[in-house]
Amino acid sequence: MSPSATKSTPREIFAAMRRGLAGRCPSCGEGRIFRAYLKVNDACAACGHPLGAYRTDDGPAYFTILLVGHLVVGPLLFIPAVWRMPALLIAPVILLPLLAATLVALPRVKGAFLGLLVALGTTGEHPPESELAASEPGRPPA
Repeated sequence: MSPSATKSTPREIFAAMRRGLAGRCPSCGEGRIFRAYLKVNDACAACGHPLGAYRTDDGPAYFTILLVGHLVVGPLLFIPAVWRMPALLIAPVILLPLLAATLVALPRVKGAFLGLLVALGTTGEHPPESELAASEPGRPPA
């Protein structure tokens, strides 16, 4: 079973992303996406969809940083106490919750990102004829 490029409706895309956000197979909603913290299963145990074929790479990390940065760091800039506290005190007070929020959000964002790729029917690889495909590691030159 290989991922196929199909035309998805916005409702199907959001449903797949919601399933991925919950850590479930974006295709069927039954099987689990991850076998470890961020390790994607090769295939869904329930429907057999090849989850390992989708390359999520750096996308989830980028969106997690964007999300946590806007939700945690942004509001902190408007709290006057942050500007008055000594740096040696403010660093652990801010960095520990920031680290916790990032570690909690990352697998969920990765699941939603994987759901988006599944719904769009793309594996995240460059077409073989593109210049970017030739620069990918492990790919033979054309």
